[in-house]
Amino acid sequence: MGDSPKNSGGGYGFGTFGGVFTPSILTIFGLIMFMRANFVVGNAGLVQTAIILSLCSGITLLTAFSISAISTNTAVGGGGAYFLISRVLGPGFGTAIGIALFVAQALSVPFYILGFVEALATVWPGLPFRLVCLATLAVLFVVTWVGADVAIRFQYIILAVLVVSIFVFMIGLAQHFEADTMRSNIASNYADNANMWTMFAVYFPAVTGIMAGVNMSGDLRDPAKSIPRGILAAIILSFFVYGIQIVLASGLTDAETLREQPFQLLMDHAWLGLSWLVIAGVFSATLSSAIGSYLGAPRVLQAVARDKTVAVLAPFSAGQGKQDEPRRALIATFVIGAVTLIAVGGDSGGGGLNLVAAMVTMVFLYTYGMTNLAAFVESFGKNPSFRPRFRFFHWSSALVGGVACVWSAMMINALAAALALAVLAVLFVLARVRENEATYGDARRGFVYQRARSQLLNLSRMPPHPKNWRPTSIVFSGNPYARLALVRFARWFGMNCGIVSVVSVVVGDTEKDLEKCDEARRQLQAFVEENKLDVFPETVMLEDFDRDLKVFLQSYSIGPIKPNMVLFGWPRDEGRLGPFFSHLRTTRKLGKSSVIVMDRMGETRLKRVDCWWRGQGNGPLMVTLCHLLLECEAWRGAKLRLIRQIQSEEEAGEALRELQQVAGQARIDAEFATPIGSGTFQELLHRESADADLVVLGFVPAEPGQEVEAYKRLTALFAPLSSVILVNSSGEVDLEA
Repeated sequence: MGDSPKNSGGGYGFGTFGGVFTPSILTIFGLIMFMRANFVVGNAGLVQTAIILSLCSGITLLTAFSISAISTNTAVGGGGAYFLISRVLGPGFGTAIGIALFVAQALSVPFYILGFVEALATVWPGLPFRLVCLATLAVLFVVTWVGADVAIRFQYIILAVLVVSIFVFMIGLAQHFEADTMRSNIASNYADNANMWTMFAVYFPAVTGIMAGVNMSGDLRDPAKSIPRGILAAIILSFFVYGIQIVLASGLTDAETLREQPFQLLMDHAWLGLSWLVIAGVFSATLSSAIGSYLGAPRVLQAVARDKTVAVLAPFSAGQGKQDEPRRALIATFVIGAVTLIAVGGDSGGGGLNLVAAMVTMVFLYTYGMTNLAAFVESFGKNPSFRPRFRFFHWSSALVGGVACVWSAMMINALAAALALAVLAVLFVLARVRENEATYGDARRGFVYQRARSQLLNLSRMPPHPKNWRPTSIVFSGNPYARLALVRFARWFGMNCGIVSVVSVVVGDTEKDLEKCDEARRQLQAFVEENKLDVFPETVMLEDFDRDLKVFLQSYSIGPIKPNMVLFGWPRDEGRLGPFFSHLRTTRKLGKSSVIVMDRMGETRLKRVDCWWRGQGNGPLMVTLCHLLLECEAWRGAKLRLIRQIQSEEEAGEALRELQQVAGQARIDAEFATPIGSGTFQELLHRESADADLVVLGFVPAEPGQEVEAYKRLTALFAPLSSVILVNSSGEVDLEA
């Protein structure tokens, strides 16, 4: 998958004013300004409304900083905020927010239509409310179907009407402003169990308009320039205009009238009696906002579908015409709008409008929050590739913005916020199913890298202690498909608490045989993926394995995390006995433990492990490895038996107490056996452990010249046994730690 969604038609090439500022400001100076601003002032009073405006604008401004930083750091494709989030946090988060953003934009269409028809009903009472809503939805659908260029040109006319309308009602409010009335409206005067946060939920859609511009990203000539300039200009201008309106409205009339007749007041007090211009303004504002959402929602859905993270959305990836119009996604937007209007369009008293406003607010807050999280991850993670040309951004602003979004959502309605978060989590999980197929070069790796770097540096400053011992294993895989059992044991030892490195060594000349190394690397990676192993694959080229192994064991590490255990398979070629035992001795000299695995157990359910205790030399590591094995699902329910050989009955009591002490120190459950060894140890071992699934024994590497004898003795020792692990400990493990 590429770095951006494909745009088969190349978009329209809009500039800052037409592509970002105009759709943003038309949506901001929309329904809330005409139909709900006075309503909020009548409930919350001047002071709290000013706080609501500041909080709304503050969240939007911080989000705009984050959007600007991301959009000036990466090539921006279609999909707006979805594209920005998915290319930073990855397809999981991106898809969840992309779908949520589409739903929010799609719900915004009926939201603005409800406002339009409510205003229409104020002028012409008795209209069939739901029918007019659906008819308006259908007309705007046709306008948008024709193409974004027609809709954008239509919005220039609307902008002109809107500017004149705002001027007319603002002058009218100023002419009727009374300081005493303003003082009476300074404090809140809530009705119908309302509070500051319910008013915040109603008011917040006023500032979501910046997404109307951001969502046109795929149709912009230069998104990196247009998006920051357009949305910041819209936010700053709207803050001052809304602030002036709040002050003037508070001095217009009493709180009850502001609540009951928010739009009628604007018409009644229009400058020079030009109420028809106010009516034209609200019609223009609501219709233009609906068109902006009609344009944005399908483009978000199309971008999500083209990233192929949710298979069911695939049909919506199609685009029609030279400009790649997302008409299938437009139909989906129409359907959502129709269903919403049918459900709530029967309430002409404004209740349906307030309900949809709260729904839109909740989803937009999470969208803004995730946008801020995306910018925070990029910046705080110190990703070297994050070099935004936008100068007014810092990771702290993104953090504050993200926290403010979640906090505001919880304050509005904690249950609804939790449910919305749960829905986003479900979408995230669904997207993760196919996440590995979508590679964006997102910031998660950079963020994780920075955290890993910091923690590795912290770890390097901490002295090691036996209490913090973790199995950090190296497995020399050879042909990995022939060594699955070896890798499997290493993985069992390190399950949830250790690190396993599977190393494929290619013997050759680095000047001539690098292709062999690349092939081995591909084979090892395929092996790891096929078997779903949580290990670190590594491929190295050594000119002489036997000679260079000691160099590799000394140099290989993950920062301060150095391997403390090397796993070997049992040799089958007697001609390799000398080098094999030499490697064991080298491993011991370098302060690392050696574990030799001979696996014959197959895939049967494992029931018993026999651990032969012979003292504190190898014993602590043997017992610890047994404990780690029994924590794995494959060994769940198996029994551990600690066995101590004795020479006579008189030693049984002391031997049993020793084994009980070992189990107590290790804090494990075990059964105990103290068999008398009347013959050879080999005979005793075969008699006691023939039916065990795994036998764990300690060993000491054979000295030079004694390799063949040791090999034959050990081979005969475990010949009839199921599976055997031989352990030679470096002494790092302490059972009492």
